[in-house]
Amino acid sequence: MVKKFTMKMSVYHVLGRSRTKLSILISTVTLAAVIFMIYGTDCINYEISAQPLPFGDREIPERTDNGGLRSSIVQVQLLSMQEESNHDHDRDLEVDDESWNLLVPPFNVREGERIAWLRQKLPKFEIFKSNNITRLFHGRVMEFFSRDCEIRFFMTWISPAGSFGRREFLAVESLFKAHPRGCLMILSRSMDSRRGNRILKPLLDRGFKVNAVTPDLPFLFKNTPAKAWFNEMERGKKDPGKIPLAQNLSNLLRLAVLYKYGGVYMDTDFILLKPLSELRNSIGAQSMDMETKRWTRLNNAVLVFDMNHPLLLRFMEEFARTFDGNKWGHNGPYMVSRVVERVGNKPGFGFAVLPPMAFYPVDWNKIGRLFKKPKNRADSKWVNAKLLQLSGETYGIHLWNRQTSRLIIEEGSVMGRLISDHCVICQQIYSS
Repeated sequence: MVKKFTMKMSVYHVLGRSRTKLSILISTVTLAAVIFMIYGTDCINYEISAQPLPFGDREIPERTDNGGLRSSIVQVQLLSMQEESNHDHDRDLEVDDESWNLLVPPFNVREGERIAWLRQKLPKFEIFKSNNITRLFHGRVMEFFSRDCEIRFFMTWISPAGSFGRREFLAVESLFKAHPRGCLMILSRSMDSRRGNRILKPLLDRGFKVNAVTPDLPFLFKNTPAKAWFNEMERGKKDPGKIPLAQNLSNLLRLAVLYKYGGVYMDTDFILLKPLSELRNSIGAQSMDMETKRWTRLNNAVLVFDMNHPLLLRFMEEFARTFDGNKWGHNGPYMVSRVVERVGNKPGFGFAVLPPMAFYPVDWNKIGRLFKKPKNRADSKWVNAKLLQLSGETYGIHLWNRQTSRLIIEEGSVMGRLISDHCVICQQIYSS
């Protein structure tokens, strides 16, 4: 950075003594300017050298023995990509938090108005954009999962990093309690940051393998049926619906990342109770007909699939073909249910539908009781019976955060005892 100082002076000829006085004045001003340029430039150069450089080689001022300053180029190992690309991080966090609100369409408007809203807001949708960070996505994924991973886990977080709270952290803890040698990748632009790194640091300090990575949506959707849907949305040609766009992006993103890499996807409100190592190409039923013993609805909060599995391709096809952003669950649980109903037992797919006890042992309208402490002997017996039941065929329990996010886990409750037995840091359980 170079600053130039230019002085323009017009000298008018004045007869007699006025000319002498003017000459003295000009000499004085010139001398002052020279002094300022000598000492002022040092101040400016120091101020510039103290600014952080882009990630990679970074110039860091060092103090010499005589108290002066010198610069040296050092290699800085970075904790996250966005930490290094943000020079004014506190300001960036405020902007980032505000940007997520853009993903919520206006309420109670017609389709044409929502499309107009989408076109207006698209330039500010950071998650849709490709940049130097997103283009490193595939390399970062492959490098991370090369670290002796027992099993690959994925989560998505399309919300501000500041809203990744204790409830979500406890879900991650339960994962590592069941799979201490597993690897968890959180697909999230906001968590791929200094704030996100601080949130995950207690786990990293204990040696657990967890990383937040900014996803590259064009790369993930390339050569899949999701690409057509994404292109239409990116160009502002599709009605996003009244449901927050982040919800539907998460529904699609989990399918694409499993199709590209294979592994286990889990929602951030799922408490894992035992290892999933024995499962392969599995999806869980949320409800079933008690007479026929046939499932009536599936859910996509937990998915276990090999890379390139054809059922994932069918899910993405259905998502893109029948997308409706106005119906809650239409592009998620109802979508996977429609596809599996049609596929049935056709050859070439090879997957299992697990009973509700596997992932959804308690339905969303009954989950609240699991958060309450027992008030009498009958309640205590019910808690013990429920814990015994969950210790059998249940791999984990979905907390249905939409219904329970404001509930406190009470000490002695089913949830309190489950989480106490399936955490690794085990702090602030009863304030979650």
